[in-house]
Amino acid sequence: MDMFKKIIVLVFVFLIGFLPVRAAYILIPMDDSQTNHIKAYGIAYWVLTNNVEVQWLLNYRGGSFMIKQIPAFENECRVRGVSFNVIADGQAASILDEIAQPEVNMDVVKLEKAPKMAVYSPKDKLPWDDAVTLVLTYAEIPYDVIYDEEVMLGNLPKYDWLHMHHEDFTGQYGKFYAAYHTVSWYQEQVRSEEAKAHKLGYQKVSELKLAVAKKIQEFLSGGGFLFSMCSGTDSYDIALSADGIDICDKIYDGDGTTANYNSKLNYNNTLAFKDFKLSTNPLEYEFSDIDMTNIRKVPRNEDVFTIFEFSAKWDVVPSMLCQNHEQVIKGFMGQTTSFNKNLIKSNVLIMGDNKAANEARYIHGEFGKGTWTFYGGHDPEDYQHMVGDPQTDLSLHPNSPGYRLILNNVLFPAAKKRKQKT
Repeated sequence: MDMFKKIIVLVFVFLIGFLPVRAAYILIPMDDSQTNHIKAYGIAYWVLTNNVEVQWLLNYRGGSFMIKQIPAFENECRVRGVSFNVIADGQAASILDEIAQPEVNMDVVKLEKAPKMAVYSPKDKLPWDDAVTLVLTYAEIPYDVIYDEEVMLGNLPKYDWLHMHHEDFTGQYGKFYAAYHTVSWYQEQVRSEEAKAHKLGYQKVSELKLAVAKKIQEFLSGGGFLFSMCSGTDSYDIALSADGIDICDKIYDGDGTTANYNSKLNYNNTLAFKDFKLSTNPLEYEFSDIDMTNIRKVPRNEDVFTIFEFSAKWDVVPSMLCQNHEQVIKGFMGQTTSFNKNLIKSNVLIMGDNKAANEARYIHGEFGKGTWTFYGGHDPEDYQHMVGDPQTDLSLHPNSPGYRLILNNVLFPAAKKRKQKT
Protein backbone atom coordinates (compact mmCIF):
# COMPACT_ATOMS: atom_id res chain seq x y z
CA MET A 1 0.00 0.00 0.00
CA ASP A 2 2.79 2.44 0.88
CA MET A 3 4.54 1.74 -2.43
CA PHE A 4 1.28 2.30 -4.33
CA LYS A 5 0.74 5.58 -2.50
CA LYS A 6 4.27 6.70 -3.35
CA ILE A 7 3.77 5.87 -7.04
CA ILE A 8 0.58 7.97 -7.09
CA VAL A 9 2.42 10.89 -5.50
CA LEU A 10 5.29 10.65 -7.97
CA VAL A 11 2.81 10.69 -10.86
CA PHE A 12 1.25 13.88 -9.48
CA VAL A 13 4.69 15.45 -9.03
CA PHE A 14 5.56 14.56 -12.62
CA LEU A 15 2.31 15.90 -14.03
CA ILE A 16 2.53 19.15 -12.10
CA GLY A 17 5.51 20.08 -14.23
CA PHE A 18 3.14 20.32 -17.21
CA LEU A 19 0.57 22.51 -15.48
CA PRO A 20 0.33 26.26 -16.11
CA VAL A 21 2.65 28.49 -14.11
CA ARG A 22 -0.22 29.57 -11.83
CA ALA A 23 -0.53 26.94 -9.12
CA ALA A 24 -2.02 26.52 -5.70
CA TYR A 25 -0.27 25.71 -2.45
CA ILE A 26 -1.08 23.87 0.73
CA LEU A 27 -0.55 25.93 3.86
CA ILE A 28 -0.26 23.90 7.06
CA PRO A 29 -0.70 26.42 9.88
CA MET A 30 1.22 25.75 13.10
CA ASP A 31 -0.48 28.26 15.37
CA ASP A 32 -3.38 27.52 17.73
CA SER A 33 -5.63 26.71 14.76
CA GLN A 34 -3.71 23.47 14.05
CA THR A 35 -5.59 20.35 15.18
CA ASN A 36 -2.52 18.11 15.30
CA HIS A 37 0.87 19.81 15.48
CA ILE A 38 2.78 16.55 15.94
CA LYS A 39 1.39 14.83 12.85
CA ALA A 40 1.95 18.03 10.85
CA TYR A 41 5.67 17.40 11.21
CA GLY A 42 5.07 13.89 9.94
CA ILE A 43 3.34 15.33 6.87
CA ALA A 44 6.31 17.61 6.19
CA TYR A 45 8.70 14.67 6.51
CA TRP A 46 6.51 12.47 4.27
CA VAL A 47 6.38 15.16 1.57
CA LEU A 48 10.18 15.31 1.61
CA THR A 49 10.36 11.53 1.10
CA ASN A 50 8.44 12.13 -2.13
CA ASN A 51 11.16 14.51 -3.35
CA VAL A 52 9.00 17.61 -3.00
CA GLU A 53 10.31 20.73 -1.31
CA VAL A 54 8.71 22.04 1.88
CA GLN A 55 8.91 25.72 2.80
CA TRP A 56 9.20 26.23 6.55
CA LEU A 57 7.81 29.68 7.35
CA LEU A 58 9.73 30.64 10.46
CA ASN A 59 7.67 32.65 12.98
CA TYR A 60 4.73 32.82 10.55
CA ARG A 61 1.68 31.49 12.40
CA GLY A 62 3.76 29.34 14.73
CA GLY A 63 6.22 28.10 12.11
CA SER A 64 3.87 26.97 9.35
CA PHE A 65 4.67 24.73 6.39
CA MET A 66 3.87 25.50 2.74
CA ILE A 67 4.03 22.95 -0.07
CA LYS A 68 2.81 22.59 -3.63
CA GLN A 69 -0.86 21.73 -3.89
CA ILE A 70 -1.05 18.08 -4.89
CA PRO A 71 -4.22 16.07 -4.23
CA ALA A 72 -2.27 13.22 -2.64
CA PHE A 73 -0.81 15.65 -0.10
CA GLU A 74 -4.25 17.05 0.70
CA ASN A 75 -5.60 13.55 1.19
CA GLU A 76 -2.70 12.61 3.48
CA CYS A 77 -3.42 15.64 5.66
CA ARG A 78 -7.04 14.57 5.95
CA VAL A 79 -6.12 10.98 6.76
CA ARG A 80 -3.72 12.06 9.51
CA GLY A 81 -6.03 14.72 10.92
CA VAL A 82 -3.78 17.68 10.08
CA SER A 83 -5.37 21.09 9.47
CA PHE A 84 -4.52 22.78 6.16
CA ASN A 85 -5.71 25.42 3.72
CA VAL A 86 -5.37 25.43 -0.06
CA ILE A 87 -4.30 28.90 -1.13
CA ALA A 88 -3.81 30.45 -4.54
CA ASP A 89 -0.37 31.33 -5.79
CA GLY A 90 -1.17 35.01 -5.27
CA GLN A 91 -1.87 34.39 -1.59
CA ALA A 92 1.33 32.37 -1.28
CA ALA A 93 3.28 35.19 -2.91
CA SER A 94 1.74 37.71 -0.48
CA ILE A 95 2.77 35.56 2.48
CA LEU A 96 6.33 35.33 1.18
CA ASP A 97 6.40 39.08 0.57
CA GLU A 98 5.23 39.71 4.14
CA ILE A 99 7.90 37.40 5.50
CA ALA A 100 10.61 39.05 3.40
CA GLN A 101 10.02 42.52 4.88
CA PRO A 102 13.21 43.51 6.74
CA GLU A 103 11.37 44.81 9.80
CA VAL A 104 9.48 41.52 10.30
CA ASN A 105 11.05 38.75 12.39
CA MET A 106 10.24 35.97 9.94
CA ASP A 107 12.08 33.97 7.30
CA VAL A 108 11.63 31.07 4.90
CA VAL A 109 13.76 27.94 5.07
CA LYS A 110 13.57 25.40 2.28
CA LEU A 111 13.50 21.78 3.39
CA GLU A 112 14.77 19.61 0.57
CA LYS A 113 15.60 16.06 1.64
CA ALA A 114 14.23 13.81 4.36
CA PRO A 115 17.05 13.06 6.80
CA LYS A 116 17.82 9.43 7.60
CA MET A 117 17.06 8.90 11.28
CA ALA A 118 18.68 6.67 13.89
CA VAL A 119 17.89 6.17 17.56
CA TYR A 120 20.69 4.85 19.78
CA SER A 121 18.76 2.59 22.13
CA PRO A 122 19.10 -0.88 23.70
CA LYS A 123 17.23 -3.64 21.91
CA ASP A 124 16.24 -5.20 25.25
CA LYS A 125 12.97 -4.15 26.87
CA LEU A 126 13.58 -1.82 29.83
CA PRO A 127 10.91 -0.51 32.23
CA TRP A 128 10.82 3.00 30.78
CA ASP A 129 10.05 4.54 27.43
CA ASP A 130 11.63 7.30 25.37
CA ALA A 131 9.92 10.53 24.32
CA VAL A 132 11.70 10.68 20.98
CA THR A 133 10.71 7.20 19.82
CA LEU A 134 7.16 7.89 21.05
CA VAL A 135 6.85 11.09 19.05
CA LEU A 136 8.54 9.72 15.92
CA THR A 137 6.16 6.77 15.94
CA TYR A 138 3.09 8.95 16.50
CA ALA A 139 4.20 11.43 13.82
CA GLU A 140 4.81 8.47 11.44
CA ILE A 141 8.45 9.39 10.87
CA PRO A 142 10.58 6.28 10.21
CA TYR A 143 13.78 5.57 12.11
CA ASP A 144 16.27 2.76 12.69
CA VAL A 145 17.22 1.52 16.15
CA ILE A 146 20.96 1.03 16.55
CA TYR A 147 23.10 0.30 19.58
CA ASP A 148 26.69 -0.37 20.57
CA GLU A 149 27.35 -3.10 18.01
CA GLU A 150 26.21 -0.99 15.07
CA VAL A 151 28.11 2.07 16.32
CA MET A 152 31.35 0.15 16.77
CA LEU A 153 30.93 -1.42 13.31
CA GLY A 154 31.04 2.10 11.86
CA ASN A 155 27.39 2.38 10.79
CA LEU A 156 26.77 5.92 12.05
CA PRO A 157 27.79 7.66 8.78
CA LYS A 158 24.78 6.02 7.13
CA TYR A 159 22.56 8.44 9.04
CA ASP A 160 22.01 12.19 9.10
CA TRP A 161 20.47 12.45 12.57
CA LEU A 162 21.04 10.53 15.79
CA HIS A 163 19.06 10.54 19.01
CA MET A 164 20.70 9.13 22.13
CA HIS A 165 18.16 7.24 24.23
CA HIS A 166 18.11 7.89 27.99
CA GLU A 167 21.49 6.25 28.24
CA ASP A 168 24.16 6.14 30.93
CA PHE A 169 27.49 6.50 29.12
CA THR A 170 29.45 6.25 32.38
CA GLY A 171 28.97 2.50 32.81
CA GLN A 172 27.05 2.85 36.09
CA TYR A 173 23.71 1.51 34.78
CA GLY A 174 21.91 4.76 35.48
CA LYS A 175 23.00 4.61 39.13
CA PHE A 176 19.90 2.53 39.82
CA TYR A 177 21.84 0.16 42.09
CA ALA A 178 20.44 1.26 45.44
CA ALA A 179 16.80 0.97 44.39
CA TYR A 180 16.84 -1.84 41.84
CA HIS A 181 19.90 -4.10 42.10
CA THR A 182 17.76 -6.99 43.39
CA VAL A 183 15.20 -6.61 40.57
CA SER A 184 15.36 -8.97 37.59
CA TRP A 185 15.39 -6.30 34.87
CA TYR A 186 18.39 -4.58 36.46
CA GLN A 187 20.30 -7.84 36.86
CA GLU A 188 19.56 -8.79 33.25
CA GLN A 189 20.73 -5.38 32.04
CA VAL A 190 24.06 -5.79 33.86
CA ARG A 191 24.51 -9.32 32.50
CA SER A 192 23.66 -8.26 28.94
CA GLU A 193 25.85 -5.14 28.97
CA GLU A 194 28.86 -6.99 30.41
CA ALA A 195 28.52 -9.80 27.85
CA LYS A 196 28.31 -7.28 25.02
CA ALA A 197 31.35 -5.37 26.23
CA HIS A 198 33.41 -8.59 26.38
CA LYS A 199 32.17 -9.65 22.95
CA LEU A 200 33.33 -6.33 21.50
CA GLY A 201 36.74 -6.63 23.14
CA TYR A 202 36.38 -4.48 26.26
CA GLN A 203 36.96 -5.57 29.83
CA LYS A 204 34.40 -3.15 31.29
CA VAL A 205 31.09 -1.67 30.25
CA SER A 206 32.46 1.81 31.00
CA GLU A 207 35.27 1.24 28.48
CA LEU A 208 32.80 0.23 25.76
CA LYS A 209 30.53 3.19 26.50
CA LEU A 210 33.47 5.59 26.24
CA ALA A 211 34.42 4.09 22.88
CA VAL A 212 30.82 4.51 21.71
CA ALA A 213 30.78 8.11 22.96
CA LYS A 214 33.90 8.82 20.92
CA LYS A 215 32.36 7.25 17.79
CA ILE A 216 29.32 9.47 18.25
CA GLN A 217 31.62 12.47 18.59
CA GLU A 218 33.29 11.47 15.30
CA PHE A 219 29.85 11.31 13.67
CA LEU A 220 29.13 14.77 14.99
CA SER A 221 32.47 16.17 13.89
CA GLY A 222 31.88 14.87 10.37
CA GLY A 223 28.64 16.80 9.98
CA GLY A 224 26.08 14.71 11.84
CA PHE A 225 23.14 16.06 13.85
CA LEU A 226 22.90 14.87 17.45
CA PHE A 227 19.91 15.17 19.77
CA SER A 228 19.67 13.91 23.32
CA MET A 229 17.41 14.14 26.36
CA CYS A 230 17.52 13.34 30.07
CA SER A 231 20.59 11.33 31.20
CA GLY A 232 21.83 10.97 27.61
CA THR A 233 23.03 14.57 27.95
CA ASP A 234 25.16 14.94 31.09
CA SER A 235 26.29 11.29 31.27
CA TYR A 236 27.65 11.66 27.73
CA ASP A 237 29.82 14.65 28.62
CA ILE A 238 30.87 13.00 31.89
CA ALA A 239 32.09 9.90 30.05
CA LEU A 240 34.15 12.04 27.67
CA SER A 241 35.63 14.03 30.55
CA ALA A 242 36.63 10.82 32.37
CA ASP A 243 38.69 9.38 29.51
CA GLY A 244 41.69 7.62 31.08
CA ILE A 245 40.37 7.50 34.65
CA ASP A 246 38.02 5.15 36.52
CA ILE A 247 34.92 6.80 38.03
CA CYS A 248 32.94 3.54 38.54
CA ASP A 249 32.77 2.12 42.04
CA LYS A 250 33.34 -1.56 42.79
CA ILE A 251 29.60 -2.31 42.78
CA TYR A 252 29.53 -1.37 39.09
CA ASP A 253 32.74 -2.78 37.62
CA GLY A 254 34.36 -4.95 40.29
CA ASP A 255 37.25 -2.67 41.21
CA GLY A 256 37.90 0.69 42.81
CA THR A 257 37.97 4.19 41.35
CA THR A 258 40.88 6.44 40.43
CA ALA A 259 41.96 8.40 43.50
CA ASN A 260 40.69 12.01 43.55
CA TYR A 261 39.04 11.52 40.16
CA ASN A 262 37.11 14.81 40.38
CA SER A 263 40.39 16.68 40.14
CA LYS A 264 41.37 14.77 36.98
CA LEU A 265 38.33 15.34 34.76
CA ASN A 266 39.17 16.85 31.36
CA TYR A 267 36.55 19.44 30.43
CA ASN A 268 38.24 20.07 27.11
CA ASN A 269 36.73 16.78 25.92
CA THR A 270 33.12 17.77 26.55
CA LEU A 271 30.48 19.31 24.30
CA ALA A 272 28.39 21.37 26.69
CA PHE A 273 29.55 21.40 30.30
CA LYS A 274 32.56 22.58 32.30
CA ASP A 275 33.85 22.63 35.89
CA PHE A 276 31.32 20.06 37.12
CA LYS A 277 31.94 17.64 39.97
CA LEU A 278 30.78 14.04 40.03
CA SER A 279 28.83 12.45 42.85
CA THR A 280 31.29 10.22 44.73
CA ASN A 281 28.51 8.25 46.42
CA PRO A 282 27.85 5.13 44.30
CA LEU A 283 24.42 4.73 45.89
CA GLU A 284 23.24 8.26 45.07
CA TYR A 285 20.81 8.47 42.16
CA GLU A 286 22.71 11.36 40.58
CA PHE A 287 25.74 11.67 38.32
CA SER A 288 26.99 15.18 39.04
CA ASP A 289 26.10 18.76 39.90
CA ILE A 290 25.25 19.47 36.26
CA ASP A 291 21.71 18.25 36.90
CA MET A 292 19.43 20.44 39.03
CA THR A 293 16.86 17.77 39.95
CA ASN A 294 17.82 17.40 43.62
CA ILE A 295 18.47 21.04 44.40
CA ARG A 296 15.82 22.95 42.41
CA LYS A 297 13.08 24.57 44.52
CA VAL A 298 10.38 24.91 41.88
CA PRO A 299 6.77 24.15 42.87
CA ARG A 300 5.02 22.02 40.28
CA ASN A 301 2.40 24.67 39.53
CA GLU A 302 5.23 27.14 38.75
CA ASP A 303 7.47 24.71 36.87
CA VAL A 304 7.78 26.26 33.41
CA PHE A 305 10.55 27.38 31.11
CA THR A 306 10.66 29.99 28.39
CA ILE A 307 11.78 29.45 24.81
CA PHE A 308 13.80 32.37 23.48
CA GLU A 309 12.91 34.29 20.34
CA PHE A 310 15.80 34.66 17.92
CA SER A 311 16.21 36.73 14.77
CA ALA A 312 14.77 34.49 12.05
CA LYS A 313 16.67 36.26 9.28
CA TRP A 314 20.05 36.10 11.00
CA ASP A 315 19.91 33.38 13.65
CA VAL A 316 18.22 30.81 11.46
CA VAL A 317 19.38 27.68 13.29
CA PRO A 318 18.05 28.56 16.78
CA SER A 319 14.94 30.03 15.17
CA MET A 320 14.20 26.68 13.53
CA LEU A 321 14.84 24.80 16.74
CA CYS A 322 12.52 27.09 18.72
CA GLN A 323 9.49 27.17 16.40
CA ASN A 324 6.35 26.82 18.49
CA HIS A 325 2.83 28.09 19.08
CA GLU A 326 3.72 28.73 22.73
CA GLN A 327 6.78 30.37 24.23
CA VAL A 328 6.23 29.30 27.82
CA ILE A 329 6.51 25.51 28.10
CA LYS A 330 5.36 23.51 31.11
CA GLY A 331 8.26 21.83 32.87
CA PHE A 332 8.81 18.10 33.31
CA MET A 333 11.30 16.11 35.31
CA GLY A 334 13.75 13.31 34.54
CA GLN A 335 16.88 11.70 35.87
CA THR A 336 18.48 14.79 34.36
CA THR A 337 15.81 17.49 34.59
CA SER A 338 17.74 20.66 33.80
CA PHE A 339 21.26 22.04 33.54
CA ASN A 340 23.07 24.29 36.02
CA LYS A 341 23.75 27.47 34.05
CA ASN A 342 27.01 28.05 35.92
CA LEU A 343 28.41 24.83 34.42
CA ILE A 344 27.54 25.48 30.77
CA LYS A 345 30.39 26.43 28.44
CA SER A 346 30.39 29.99 27.12
CA ASN A 347 30.13 28.90 23.47
CA VAL A 348 26.90 26.97 24.12
CA LEU A 349 23.64 28.62 23.09
CA ILE A 350 20.88 28.51 25.70
CA MET A 351 17.53 28.38 23.89
CA GLY A 352 15.18 27.77 26.81
CA ASP A 353 15.53 28.38 30.53
CA ASN A 354 13.99 29.08 33.89
CA LYS A 355 15.84 32.22 34.93
CA ALA A 356 14.54 32.23 38.50
CA ALA A 357 15.95 28.74 39.09
CA ASN A 358 19.21 29.49 37.20
CA GLU A 359 18.62 26.42 35.06
CA ALA A 360 18.75 25.81 31.32
CA ARG A 361 16.33 23.33 29.75
CA TYR A 362 17.18 23.47 26.05
CA ILE A 363 20.72 24.11 24.74
CA HIS A 364 22.54 23.87 21.43
CA GLY A 365 26.06 23.93 20.09
CA GLU A 366 28.43 23.05 17.28
CA PHE A 367 31.19 20.48 17.11
CA GLY A 368 33.32 20.17 14.00
CA LYS A 369 30.97 20.25 11.02
CA GLY A 370 27.99 19.05 13.05
CA THR A 371 25.58 20.36 15.64
CA TRP A 372 24.06 18.98 18.83
CA THR A 373 21.03 19.79 20.97
CA PHE A 374 20.43 18.76 24.59
CA TYR A 375 16.94 18.86 26.13
CA GLY A 376 16.48 18.32 29.87
CA GLY A 377 13.76 16.04 31.25
CA HIS A 378 12.22 12.70 30.35
CA ASP A 379 8.74 13.21 28.84
CA PRO A 380 7.20 16.61 28.02
CA GLU A 381 3.70 15.35 28.84
CA ASP A 382 4.49 13.30 31.96
CA TYR A 383 5.67 15.55 34.77
CA GLN A 384 7.49 12.93 36.84
CA HIS A 385 7.76 9.68 34.89
CA MET A 386 8.70 6.81 37.18
CA VAL A 387 10.27 3.44 36.36
CA GLY A 388 7.46 1.12 35.30
CA ASP A 389 4.94 3.86 34.51
CA PRO A 390 2.86 3.41 31.33
CA GLN A 391 4.01 5.28 28.27
CA THR A 392 2.39 8.54 27.23
CA ASP A 393 -0.47 8.29 24.74
CA LEU A 394 0.33 11.10 22.33
CA SER A 395 -3.11 10.95 20.76
CA LEU A 396 -4.13 12.75 23.97
CA HIS A 397 -1.49 15.46 23.42
CA PRO A 398 -1.44 16.18 19.65
CA ASN A 399 -0.61 19.87 20.21
CA SER A 400 2.16 19.43 22.79
CA PRO A 401 4.57 22.41 22.63
CA GLY A 402 7.15 20.40 24.59
CA TYR A 403 7.14 17.63 22.00
CA ARG A 404 7.33 20.19 19.18
CA LEU A 405 10.85 21.08 20.31
CA ILE A 406 11.91 17.49 19.62
CA LEU A 407 10.37 17.54 16.15
CA ASN A 408 12.03 20.86 15.25
CA ASN A 409 15.30 18.98 15.64
CA VAL A 410 14.03 16.17 13.41
CA LEU A 411 13.37 18.52 10.48
CA PHE A 412 16.43 20.69 11.07
CA PRO A 413 18.84 18.51 9.02
CA ALA A 414 16.57 18.84 5.97
CA ALA A 415 17.13 22.59 5.78
CA LYS A 416 19.11 24.02 2.89
CA LYS A 417 19.76 27.35 4.60
CA ARG A 418 21.63 27.08 7.91
CA LYS A 419 23.15 30.43 8.82
CA GLN A 420 24.82 30.19 12.21
CA LYS A 421 24.28 32.61 15.05
CA THR A 422 26.51 35.70 14.81
